Amino acid sequence: MAMTSAPGLPILPVALLLAGRPCLVVGAGKVAARKAGHLIEAGARVTVVGEHASAAVCGLHASGAIRLEERAFAEQDMTGCALVFAATDDADANLRVLEACRRQGILCGCVDFHWREGDLISPAVLRTDDLTVAVSTGGRSCRRARLVRDRLARHLAGVDTADLLVIGTGMTSVSTTFTVGTRTSNLARAQTRQVVERLRGLLPGWTFDVHPRSSPGDRDRAMDLRESPADFFTRDLDEAVLRGDLDFAVHSAKDMPNPITPGLDWFWLPWRDDPRDCLVLPAGRSHTAMPLRPRLGVSSERREAYCRCRFPDAQFLPIRGNIEDRLAQLDGGRFDALVMAGAALNRLGLETRISEWIPLEELPTPPGQGALGLAFRAGDARLIRLRSLFVRPVAFVGAGVGSAGMCTVDGLAELEACDVCIHDALIDPALLAGLRVHAQCIDAGKRAGDPAHAQAETTDRILDYARQGRRVVRLKGGDPGIFGRLAEETEALEALDLAFRVVPGVSSLNAATTGTGMLLTRRGVSQGFCAITARAAGGKPADVSASARSRLPVVFFMAGQSIASATAQLLSDGWAAATPAAVILAAGTDDEAVVSGTLTDLTSRMDVLDEDASNHPALLICGDAAGYRFRGGGGALRGQRVLLTFSEALLKHAAQQVRDWGGVPVSRPMVCLSPRLDERGWLRDLRQYDWSVVTSPSAVDCLMKTLRQTMTDLRSLPRLLVAGPGTAARFEAYGIQADAQPAADFGCAGVLEWVRRHLTTGERVLRLRSDRAGAGLAHALRGCGLRVDDVVLYRNEPMVYARKPRFDMAVFASGAAVESLLAQWGREALTGKRVAAFPGSACAALAKAGIPVDVVAAEPTVAACVGDLALHDVRRAMEEETETPPGP
Repeated sequence: MAMTSAPGLPILPVALLLAGRPCLVVGAGKVAARKAGHLIEAGARVTVVGEHASAAVCGLHASGAIRLEERAFAEQDMTGCALVFAATDDADANLRVLEACRRQGILCGCVDFHWREGDLISPAVLRTDDLTVAVSTGGRSCRRARLVRDRLARHLAGVDTADLLVIGTGMTSVSTTFTVGTRTSNLARAQTRQVVERLRGLLPGWTFDVHPRSSPGDRDRAMDLRESPADFFTRDLDEAVLRGDLDFAVHSAKDMPNPITPGLDWFWLPWRDDPRDCLVLPAGRSHTAMPLRPRLGVSSERREAYCRCRFPDAQFLPIRGNIEDRLAQLDGGRFDALVMAGAALNRLGLETRISEWIPLEELPTPPGQGALGLAFRAGDARLIRLRSLFVRPVAFVGAGVGSAGMCTVDGLAELEACDVCIHDALIDPALLAGLRVHAQCIDAGKRAGDPAHAQAETTDRILDYARQGRRVVRLKGGDPGIFGRLAEETEALEALDLAFRVVPGVSSLNAATTGTGMLLTRRGVSQGFCAITARAAGGKPADVSASARSRLPVVFFMAGQSIASATAQLLSDGWAAATPAAVILAAGTDDEAVVSGTLTDLTSRMDVLDEDASNHPALLICGDAAGYRFRGGGGALRGQRVLLTFSEALLKHAAQQVRDWGGVPVSRPMVCLSPRLDERGWLRDLRQYDWSVVTSPSAVDCLMKTLRQTMTDLRSLPRLLVAGPGTAARFEAYGIQADAQPAADFGCAGVLEWVRRHLTTGERVLRLRSDRAGAGLAHALRGCGLRVDDVVLYRNEPMVYARKPRFDMAVFASGAAVESLLAQWGREALTGKRVAAFPGSACAALAKAGIPVDVVAAEPTVAACVGDLALHDVRRAMEEETETPPGP
């Protein structure tokens, strides 16, 4: 994936005098502890305000180094402070702190992706008795700054001078090294080399130091593999990772024990070889020379069972050794045939030794055969970020209740795309009928009194399939958040920093009340209701007394103008002042916002919202439930909001790509397509053309709309030459197969190259385009000797929105979209945002406006552009990460 990279921000180096002055850190996690430590070193009087204080923060408090307020932040906390750090793991909370600092005129540093909007960047600091050295890259790479600081520490030993501030920018020569473990066999070395080469392509500037080590399975050649322990081929490498001797080990996925050694985490890589087994005969021998009672070398019960069916008269002999040893034994006459993993022979360049591939239908192989996995220390932030490039968010889908028709459109889309569906018992089978042919379907249902599948087993399955890189749907009856044990499964994913998405569903509560007329809210009868389970853990009756009901959370609908009065009423009823409370605005939309606090301060916290946001529909939740939130932030994009400016033809695919990478799509097409009605002479005789050239999905949509409106026979279409896979896929959505596309260089250059190779002088070509595309391609086609009709099929009209949405990144495919956004919201709308663009007109328009482009897609496709944006973010984060996530 090729891309450009933004430079660090210009900065003014200063030394703040904070001795004895009050400073505030908002947040109580590991990052907050580190920020507090920096302030303590500067002699500041430090207060930390945050919920769920980490051990590091508690230790500082116990030592008397800080004052700790273990509660939610309030704006009055910063009164009189010289400096504030927003260091929570909630980006919205950090933004609220930053905005409060703006109002009070206090310097603020922010540790997440809002850091560009703050006032300072924390440098990497080296302190000696008489020397202070600070190194900064302008926010581009904190890890690089730390590495430069460490080098300076070695060279400045013994320097005797006054305090010195050193600012380094644009440091590009510092690299980072991963220490990689592999087994000593030629196969292990070969497949590790292949992994390292691919990782180098993804992480330029990083080095990989490979250390081969033997395993028990390499040293013990006598043990029958059918009796060997689960970690026979991984134990020594995994122990080295745990000790810190290695950063990660590369294993054959099928050799990795399940569960893995405590203290380790893992994932599979996507570069899988052929998973099938194969039959291997002695060199130069054919099937016809196989004896009647062949001697077969087998190393597993699975392979032996297959061979007993196929070769009932065979002799079965155990075999050990690496691939070369086994082939030597075969060629030496000890065996007449072997059954081996084809992937191993392919990776060693020995594919010519394969006599016959065995179909998976005849001999199923273990799930990990042909795949490679990485094992690393649990919690290693660099490897967790690397893993986010290879795994996809788990989708928790509410199946609805009763019939399949109760499942939402989003839920059905997730089911149609999944590789694994883990479903509850009370599911309409019609939902499962829509799964892909090769999708795996697993019943994890539990019925009252019959816990067929333990919850821990289901949770482990979700974690395992997700780390294998498979697209997982956890299909739950009704709505997954209502008595669905959703929290247990999502918290397990959060603990491993694996992304997930929740698609709410129609609960039995809705079906049983709205569907029957027993309406829970009826004007003049009931303004609300209580929902509670009568069944406790273990199937015992639950307490449903008035006292139990009074402890339940309360949800207020249409609460936007009633927050102050509702919370005041609860307080007067005796609810505790510290009771959690939250307001959710525009729930379920891409403009959703959540404001959290307590009954006493929630109203004041609402002041951070602008007028447009506060006018959204609002729900108020009071009670313990309001104290919990999905942590989010998993995946390569870490829950960041990505503005998609594409036309409708690309939007759905782009939104799914953003979700796949762990982001939140904010879909705002900047142009609408208006088909031309005044120029349709080309439709009178489509058969006169030999070829039609279509270079965008939007042109496909407009073409099909025009053909449908004019009742044109699709069989009259000339052969279709498209610019790339995106346009071809759009034709396929209409049931039409494109006749040709470039093999690479998707765009006009690729089209011209294909034309020069395959078309002949005099052929008639219909070029269909937008008004913005220009006539350049048509002129070039004429230059190839073709007779070309250049038709403007549609116009790009700017789309206008009442308000600018919140976003962290923006993606552009065309210059028209750039111009439309700038005309509405101005250049400042992209200030501090990361910008990705297709090569061509989008980049040109951004350059003309003086807007830096962080990522230029390697190919002009949605998948390439969003994927490169995700890779850009992972690269940047990995440069900054150490064992604990750093803040700028």
